[in-house]
Amino acid sequence: MIVNTQSVNFHADKKLILFIQKRMNKLDLFYDKVIKSDVFLKVENTKDKHNKIFEAKVSVPGDSLVVKKQCKTFEESIDTAIASLERQLKKRKEKLRFNLH
Repeated sequence: MIVNTQSVNFHADKKLILFIQKRMNKLDLFYDKVIKSDVFLKVENTKDKHNKIFEAKVSVPGDSLVVKKQCKTFEESIDTAIASLERQLKKRKEKLRFNLH
């Protein structure tokens, strides 16, 4: 899957980019028709510790799924966002399977 990663107002290191790629590739296990995904990493300038924002837009045929999570670390926000995307993709796959029968 093609993953376009953009970090806003900071430079994301290679380890984080690889972590995102690895996690996003797992989405193919749940729904194999994912076209591409656009990922945005942002750091909000607040006193709050939960200032790391992970936003992903996953393009599937005829639609796109968007998820946005804000946590203490990027890894945590990535994991919660991916879990949410997995649920959405499973639901979509079930819906398509149900409509075919």
